[in-house]
Amino acid sequence: MIASVRGTVTATGPDLAVIEVGGVGLAVHCAPGTLAELRVGQTARLATSLIVREDSLTLYGFADDDARALFELLQTASGVGPRLAQAVLAVHTPDAVRKAIANADTAALTRVPGIGKKGAERLVLELRDRIGPVSIGPDGVGGVTGGAWPDQVRQALVGLGWTAGQADQAVAAVAETIDGPTPPVPVLLKQAIRLLGRTR
Repeated sequence: MIASVRGTVTATGPDLAVIEVGGVGLAVHCAPGTLAELRVGQTARLATSLIVREDSLTLYGFADDDARALFELLQTASGVGPRLAQAVLAVHTPDAVRKAIANADTAALTRVPGIGKKGAERLVLELRDRIGPVSIGPDGVGGVTGGAWPDQVRQALVGLGWTAGQADQAVAAVAETIDGPTPPVPVLLKQAIRLLGRTR
């Protein structure tokens, strides 16, 4: 796999740049934000992901390794290919994608061309537990760190003395009440405890 390229930018187009490495010009498909940072004649380094198909070898380029890692993770979700994964990163920063998935913010995900409501829900369902830590912004918004909220609430409930089965039921019940952005974990935990208090 070609993990990165460094060389002289010899040309740029609407969706790709040509970077000359060791006398060979590599066509690297990039999102508009990445292309905007490249200048013809200057040296550039791009993190890359090589997509191998029966009839083609396509190189996708990113400003940093984090964006490339997220590009590859997105493709593990059902129905997401390299073009759609790159479209996600063309619309949102990697941090914004992680926050949207961790907080089940389907409205943000559906702003990506090609992703409808069901597709956004599938991304959340399949990637939420694997998306990694989510940074919390200066305004305190951003939701969770160190895992998705269901795991955090479940662990807290078990720690408070409920069984794993009871915790799972409470988390499922709380999840059904969420309509829109996900509330902070402490709010969700209080809601789960209230639900469990009725069943004791």
